[in-house]
Amino acid sequence: MKAADIRRNAILAQLPESEFAELQPHLRLEHSEIKRAAYEPGKPINDIYFPLTAVYSLVAMADGQVQLEVATVGHEGMVGLPVYLGATSSPQAAFCQVSGETVRISAADFRAALARDGGLHALLNRFTQATMVQVSQNVVCNRSHSTEARMARWLLTTQDRVGRDEFPLTQEFLAQMLGVHRPTVSDTAQRVQAQGLIRYRRGVITITDRGGLERTACDCYRIVKAEFDSLRDHRRKP
Repeated sequence: MKAADIRRNAILAQLPESEFAELQPHLRLEHSEIKRAAYEPGKPINDIYFPLTAVYSLVAMADGQVQLEVATVGHEGMVGLPVYLGATSSPQAAFCQVSGETVRISAADFRAALARDGGLHALLNRFTQATMVQVSQNVVCNRSHSTEARMARWLLTTQDRVGRDEFPLTQEFLAQMLGVHRPTVSDTAQRVQAQGLIRYRRGVITITDRGGLERTACDCYRIVKAEFDSLRDHRRKP
């Protein structure tokens, strides 16, 4: 496994060379399929994931069912913040939203890397801050904005992380992520498609007019995107 492959993840890319060299033997490159769990509610978090092309959803649960997506994680971050913050489990769940490559490290090896108190701490502190902004903004968005605006925001956020215009997406999955009923998603998707912003067929979404989708999305998309953009800018500073 080449270091260049692993360093497609923004956090791993910014680690000092010596620290990355110590971490690399413990990293495993894998392909993650849709709906594969990274961790489940109340169960031990055994592994940490640094996505490369895969995208993960962090979801809130109620009565044993997925209720709402609270954050999306792609190549800009990592899945397993509860472990970084000192927990061994979470009441929430995390699973693969869009299949692709990811880098896995055991929670034990991850904790050992943190014990060395290197550059990983600073990178994860900033990522934690950006994730908190995303989670809190999602709360406001779900309460205040139309389903059409929220769908546009979600599609843009996912596109930012997969890096392509086309990706698999079922209406059932999108309904779970937006916290609405499937007929609502179907009606909304038809309206967005009628405007020429997307093309949807056979469980695959194609974004055909990103500019139009950005105009449809609420300000929450821009607020969260700006936070993650500043995170990348911060990493470039000496």
